[in-house]
Amino acid sequence: MTHMLPTKAPREDGNGFWRKTYAVLVKEFIQLKRDRVSFAMIIMIPLVQLMLFGYAINTNPRDLPTAVLFQEHNDLSRSILAALQNTKYFKITEFPQNEGEMDKLLASGKVLFAVEIPVNFERAVRRGDKPAMWVAADATDPVASGSALGALGMAVQTALMHDRAVPDAQPQMPFEIRSHARYNPAGQTQLNIVPGLVGTILTMTMLVFTALSVTREIERGTMETLLSMPISPVEIMFGKIIPYVFVGFAQAAMIVFIGVFLFGVPIIGNLAVLAALSTLFIASNLATGYTFSTIAQNQLQAMQMTLMYFLPNILLSGFMFPFAGMPVWAQWIGEAMPLTHYLRIVRSIMLKGSSVSDLHYDAAAMLLLMLISMAVAVMRFRKTLD
Repeated sequence: MTHMLPTKAPREDGNGFWRKTYAVLVKEFIQLKRDRVSFAMIIMIPLVQLMLFGYAINTNPRDLPTAVLFQEHNDLSRSILAALQNTKYFKITEFPQNEGEMDKLLASGKVLFAVEIPVNFERAVRRGDKPAMWVAADATDPVASGSALGALGMAVQTALMHDRAVPDAQPQMPFEIRSHARYNPAGQTQLNIVPGLVGTILTMTMLVFTALSVTREIERGTMETLLSMPISPVEIMFGKIIPYVFVGFAQAAMIVFIGVFLFGVPIIGNLAVLAALSTLFIASNLATGYTFSTIAQNQLQAMQMTLMYFLPNILLSGFMFPFAGMPVWAQWIGEAMPLTHYLRIVRSIMLKGSSVSDLHYDAAAMLLLMLISMAVAVMRFRKTLD
């Protein structure tokens, strides 16, 4: 009986190896060229990050919205007002008539600082009694308020050093600046970060869930069955979105529960209002993700679109960097994102106890953005496969 010896495969020479490798390389470049969405992401993602970090992100915010309550009008109060503006940290935007209006401005988030110059302030300065000027800061964002408060005393003293309204130039400030960090007196970062995480985690997960919904149906071949049914695009969209509303609500409840019991984050406001506006935010993100799923041709493109949308949300919403410190054009972009408005809502309800009347602008903005996303998704949805 003869035994067959195994034959060895012929060895390829070096030229054959590199020729086949080159063929695969050319094929990949051709596919990349045809996949315009992926090619655009390769260029746009680093470009967007470079532009945002280079121009929009500012860890030392300036021109922070400030309210000034004058209990008396005189040369000294006007000099103090000018000195505040000259520090570049404060931008005087509101002049409340009483303390109630001032507190409401802080609670609604329209201003981050409130300055009160009390009655008989100038007379007390001239007598040398060293009266107090009150400054209240919205400390829900400790980074934005801390740097401004830290520079306040020296900046005002320098600005008033040669002012005629201040009698007998003194080496020390002729009055005190008593500051109070409201809503987060200890400046704990957990009180700022944990409520923000509710919005950022929901944004990422809700976008991913629905961005893959339509493209997954197409790639699995189940879209034909769905399209053959007597069902409208709106009905399909709501059928795909509504289950994830409950998923998102469960996620939000879990994050809030952990934040309260593990990190000590308070819930001062109405929990029902927080739940209702959280549901609106979840629906807004689901509608945006569904819009991506109607535009993308495959799941990879849907994920790329999600990442491209998520980056500006994180950077321009006020989660990582102070919103008020960004340039105006960056703030306009941030205002077009649901996360920006939800961060204000969740922080205001949990830390300030704000009511619906205080948050009507941000709630209306989220509702409008949701309706726009839904309208675009319905118009993009095709009743027939390409």
